[in-house]
Amino acid sequence: MASARYQRLNDMRGLDDSTDVLIRVSQTATEQVRHGWRAFVNFAARDNVLEVALGLIIANAFTKVVTSFVSDMALPIVSLLPFLNRNMDQKFAVLSQGPNYVDGEGYNTIEQARDDGALVLAWGMFVENILNFAGVSLTLFAVAHLYMFISHDKIIKPTIRCRYCRKFISVEAKRCANCSSWQDGREDLPQKSCSSSSSSSNIADRS
Repeated sequence: MASARYQRLNDMRGLDDSTDVLIRVSQTATEQVRHGWRAFVNFAARDNVLEVALGLIIANAFTKVVTSFVSDMALPIVSLLPFLNRNMDQKFAVLSQGPNYVDGEGYNTIEQARDDGALVLAWGMFVENILNFAGVSLTLFAVAHLYMFISHDKIIKPTIRCRYCRKFISVEAKRCANCSSWQDGREDLPQKSCSSSSSSSNIADRS
């Protein structure tokens, strides 16, 4: 009886120890999950991350609208010109003919030429991409100027090249941020006159 009771007590102690281990493991895992979640929230919910994400979404939608306008509205009208007579993206030149090429007929579409194994120069698609890029750039430029006109906030800041390191700096900069050179011409003066002018300016500032 005593040995059975002793064995039962040992079994209960073992169960208690196993329960404590499971509780500690679950608490540690829960704490790690909470720590990882807090780190993710701190990363994803920062102001600059949200601003960048919102800007990318708007820019993507804006690019699609402008690209659709150029491809679906403007280029079909341009394609009515006599020397084009088809959509711009279907203008191409055959550099190397395929095995099924028929003289006098050629290929009707660029897909037909590529399926036949012909080597084509898709200059129409290249021109269309250039026009899309120009359309997006000009539209963004117009929107930026409209924003500056309404808000009086200069988001397009004019720049000039530094006279010495030839890197771009702000037009209003008095010293270059790259080489620390003064932009008012004092760097071209002799060292003595430059030091005397700087000392006189310091005296004037103190007075």
